Amino acid sequence: MNYAFLLRCAALGLALSTGAALAQTAPAAEKPATPHKKTAAPAKPATPPAETIVWRGDHCTARVVRDLVKQYEAGKQGKVTLQPFSTISGLDAVSSGTADLAGSARPAMLDRPEEKSINFHPVAWDALVPIVSAKNPVSNITLKQLHDLYLGRLTDWQELGGPPGEINLYAVAGPLDGIEYSTRLLLFHAGDQDVSVPRLYVNTEKLEEGIAIDPHGLGMSTLSGVAGNPAIKMLSVEGVAPSTASVADGTYPLYSALYFAARDDDPHHDAVDKFIRYIESDQAKTVLRKHALVPYSDAPGLIEKQDQRVAFIDAHVRPEAVAAAASAPAGGTPVSAPNATAQALERVAPTSELTAAAKERAARAAAEKAAKTQTPDAATH
Repeated sequence: MNYAFLLRCAALGLALSTGAALAQTAPAAEKPATPHKKTAAPAKPATPPAETIVWRGDHCTARVVRDLVKQYEAGKQGKVTLQPFSTISGLDAVSSGTADLAGSARPAMLDRPEEKSINFHPVAWDALVPIVSAKNPVSNITLKQLHDLYLGRLTDWQELGGPPGEINLYAVAGPLDGIEYSTRLLLFHAGDQDVSVPRLYVNTEKLEEGIAIDPHGLGMSTLSGVAGNPAIKMLSVEGVAPSTASVADGTYPLYSALYFAARDDDPHHDAVDKFIRYIESDQAKTVLRKHALVPYSDAPGLIEKQDQRVAFIDAHVRPEAVAAAASAPAGGTPVSAPNATAQALERVAPTSELTAAAKERAARAAAEKAAKTQTPDAATH
């Protein structure tokens, strides 16, 4: 037997078994260190959703408000739900609390209980414009003609310088509509004046559609509503064409304000106030100007021109106003002018100094008129 070979095999087996044992007892190789995980930043508190307010009002104002709201919401400043319908529905909804904000093309009617608790915030100046079809050859109307047209005293286009034919007078049927009320307030000193209008429409947009296809039709709309409409012609009034320039300087006599109306105790008062303040921003004014409106603050002198404007209208509409103006002291105006100015300011800014001054002028004019009409006997007692 080869003992040397056996000894070598035994030595080899011992070496192999020893190596395996050492491998089992050796410390495991260190694993690469796990990178340090960053601590997650605390989550930002969620922004509360913007309050949604409800705007309801006439179609005339709604055409402008749509663009204002689109820009307002795009800037994530708030949410506004629009409900175009009518002036009365908007004002009554604000009064009852079913809407937060109303749009109106007329001032407050102070003897309506629903409007006594509502504040009217003027937004812009617009022009009340007589409109006809683009096919109608007439281009101008006087204040007296417009006054008589409403009363049914003027019925033929020949009396306006057109070809013979009956005038189809249009108006909005809704009670105390903004455009109709404001027009009659200027012509008659009473926004709810009864008039003779045979063709009535549900809103101004429908009225405009009717005028556009009726070469014998005539109605009232606004500069902001029909500017750029090729199917409709706006008539000049007393030779002055309606435009933003003639509204801003007061030379166009039938200018009027657009309003937002709201209550101080509205549950969404802060959101309403924010939207009203937004209307005074440069962004909002740009939208107003695109709609052929004069931002209210751009023409501060128009309120102060109320006496002059009302006297001008009275002189053209009422012969007695001309006589009163002629007999008034230098610089004086017919008593109806101070009264109308005081009433207009009372609707817009009841506590302002301008309103107080206008009331004083109206009272003084009334006293002077009463003194002049006293008989000699009455004056001595």
